[in-house]
Amino acid sequence: MSKSIETFSPLTEASFYILLSLVNPLHGYGVIKKVETMSFGRVKLAAGTLYGSISNLLRNKLIVSVGDDISNKRRKLYQATSLGIELIKYELKRLSEMLDNGKNEVGDFNENN
Repeated sequence: MSKSIETFSPLTEASFYILLSLVNPLHGYGVIKKVETMSFGRVKLAAGTLYGSISNLLRNKLIVSVGDDISNKRRKLYQATSLGIELIKYELKRLSEMLDNGKNEVGDFNENN
């Protein structure tokens, strides 16, 4: 693991989902729809949130622009870098640890509790 990965953690929920949705190339509107689908409609990204996060992810080399969408040249495609993938894995481990600790302290849970 790169030492610098820890400096990006913890990600906000929005940034985590945006980065996760960019494991494969996708444009901004596609990210909005994918995040909404992955979160079962719970997370709805506004354009400002999306493009602010994309700007930060680009600046930190966690994603790169990989060209334009073939069907619409106005849409830029973005994809997670190897550093971005490493950060996703780090965050998943961190969140899994939190979930395990929570279950250990308060017991298992379901939606009816």
